[in-house]
Amino acid sequence: MTRLSPTAILHLFYVTLLLLAGVPMAQAAGLDAAPEGSFTIVVIPDTQQYLGKGAKHSPESTAPMTNPVFQNHVRWIKENLKSQKVVFVSHVGDIVDKNNEDQWTVARQCMDQLHGEVPYSIVVGNHDMKGSGDSSLFQKHFGAERFRDFPWYGGAFEPKRPTPEISGNNANSYQLFSAGGLDFIHLSLECNAPDDVLAWADSLLTKHAARRALITTHMDLGIREKPKTTEGYIKDPKGRMNWTKNHGSRGNTAEQMWDKLYRKHANLGFIFCGDQSRCTAMKLSTQGDHGNTVHALLSDYTSSGPLRLYRFLPGENRVQVLTYDTTLNELVEKSRYVEERSEHQFSLPYPMKVK
Repeated sequence: MTRLSPTAILHLFYVTLLLLAGVPMAQAAGLDAAPEGSFTIVVIPDTQQYLGKGAKHSPESTAPMTNPVFQNHVRWIKENLKSQKVVFVSHVGDIVDKNNEDQWTVARQCMDQLHGEVPYSIVVGNHDMKGSGDSSLFQKHFGAERFRDFPWYGGAFEPKRPTPEISGNNANSYQLFSAGGLDFIHLSLECNAPDDVLAWADSLLTKHAARRALITTHMDLGIREKPKTTEGYIKDPKGRMNWTKNHGSRGNTAEQMWDKLYRKHANLGFIFCGDQSRCTAMKLSTQGDHGNTVHALLSDYTSSGPLRLYRFLPGENRVQVLTYDTTLNELVEKSRYVEERSEHQFSLPYPMKVK
């Protein structure tokens, strides 16, 4: 879900001018290099700000489809892989705004810049599929075959139902990687993942219980109950969401996904999500059934310039969370809906016992 803000319009105008002028965007102004012994996971928020013919945000345009902010995200990540010690990249979903071939072609071109450069995952958001859960276009451009040769790619959920376009062919996947002496499993779960997907995910977290677990899914934190007014998307009570957008009666709410999957696994430490642009940035730390703390983190910056860096500092048993605008090349101090700096730049405790 996204709404074009005046700030986002300025971001898009600014970055378009810079890209057309060929200005290099790699310098991370205000962002220090990752220290020795640390490593970084980058989370790309929703990337719905497409421009060009047929795009919602440029209805009069006849230009070819582009997404300057998305292009800038992946360019910045690629150019800063070493300085930020990036070991994994995850996209929270709403990769496209309109589920059509033109936008998926641009999304594929963007992610191609990271392909073979760094392990990554890409999650199916509500804009990336039909209401039924049909993610055929996602599967066409980001299907399992694209990833099978990478040693870090674990595999994908394959439904037993005769409808692979729903939940199949990499719509739900997992990745295995190691960094800083720590072994990780990362799960990519589609928006409102149904029970059979959650059962698959449960078996993987059990099988890989010795690995530290991370999950990216599209809907987790935001407005708790489905708003009945426009103002409600901003001001209604916030927390773990209790409503769905996809899969009909089969779809699970974020609250149900917590009860059916997340809370059960002692190795789960982080849940990354998007979807809620008018909440923008949220964090919720909850104790699981085994006493482990699970940090849930929302980042959806109206599909404008910011992305998230999670800098793991094993020697300090903490994760430094940095929100960095790859359009303006600066750390984010505030946003339209969240003015407190502490919601954009902060640290979280996370015990890391390096072997």
